[in-house]
Amino acid sequence: MRRREFMTLLGGTAAAWSFAARAQTHPVPRIGILSVNPPGSIYAKAFLQGLRDLGYVEGQNVIIEYRDTIGRSDGLSAAAAELVKAGVDVIFANGSEATSAARQVTTNIPIVMTSSNPLGLGFVASLARPEGNVTGVSLMAPEGSGKRLELLQEIVPGVVNIAVFWNPSDPGAASSLKGTATAAEAKGLKLQVLKISDGISIDAAFEDSVKLGAQAVILLPAPQIGTYTQQIADLALKNRLPSMYISDGFPKAGGLVSYGVNVSSLFRRAAYYVDRILKGAKPADLPVEQPTKFELVINLKTARALGLVIPPTLLATADEVME
Repeated sequence: MRRREFMTLLGGTAAAWSFAARAQTHPVPRIGILSVNPPGSIYAKAFLQGLRDLGYVEGQNVIIEYRDTIGRSDGLSAAAAELVKAGVDVIFANGSEATSAARQVTTNIPIVMTSSNPLGLGFVASLARPEGNVTGVSLMAPEGSGKRLELLQEIVPGVVNIAVFWNPSDPGAASSLKGTATAAEAKGLKLQVLKISDGISIDAAFEDSVKLGAQAVILLPAPQIGTYTQQIADLALKNRLPSMYISDGFPKAGGLVSYGVNVSSLFRRAAYYVDRILKGAKPADLPVEQPTKFELVINLKTARALGLVIPPTLLATADEVME
C-alpha cells in the first residue's frame, strides 16, 4: 500500500518578469521539454500525464517541443538553444544538467526545473524567493544520502565496501556524492566511486565493482539512470550485488530497494508550475517546492534471490513491498 506524498509550498515573492507579452503572441502555447532521456521515458510520461490532468491535449490546445541528447553529439546546450529558437513559452528542464543548459541560453523564457540541489547549484536565489526566470521542484536527493547507507547496512549485514555509480556531467550528482562520502566516512564505510554515462559504461562499472570487491551498489541520482533502469537492475542481480536508488521505478524493474521521493508525483507536480506560468504567473512568484516525505520501496523477490533476509521492522515501515 502506497502512502500519499505531501509536498509543502514555501512563501512567495514578486519578480520583474513579464509573461503577458509572450502569451499574446501564441494563441496555442508552446512547451519545450529539455532532457537527456527519450520522449518515452518514465519522467516524460509522468510530466505529460500531469499536463493532461490539467486539461492540456497535445496537438489541440498545446504544442510540445521535445529536445533530448539521444543520437546527437552537440549536447543539451544546443538542444536548449533550439527550444529558444522555436519560440517556446516555457521550458521544462528534466534534471540539473538540463536546467543548467537552459539557463545558459535564456534569462527571459520561464524555466520549470527538477533538480536535486537547486539552491546549492545557484539555480534560484532561495527556495521561497527564486528570483530570475527559474522555479520548480526539488528532489532533495543529497539529504537522503546518509539514510540510504544506513538502510544498506540494515539489509546487508556486515557491508563495508560499497560501489557508488555517478554521472559527473550532472551538476546535482556532485552534491549527492559529497553527501554520500561524508556519511560513509562517519559510518566507517569504504566507497568505490565509478563513473557512468551510458550502457557501455554501466557494464564496465559493474565489472569494476566485482573486481574491487564491492558488497553493494548505490546509484546517485541523475536523469540518465532512468534510461538504463532495467539494465542496471539486471546486472546488479546477475553480479549478486544488492542495489539502492532514489526512485521506486528501480525496485519495480528488479532492483533491490529505493529510498527517495515519488519521482512520478514530482514530475506531475512540475506540470502544475507550467500551467501556472502559461496562465500568467511569474517564475519568481512561484516558490520551489520540496517533498516532505521519502518513500521506502523493497523488492522482496530480489532480496530472496540474493539470499538476503529483510528485517521485519523495515518491511513493516516500507511504503511498498514487491513480492
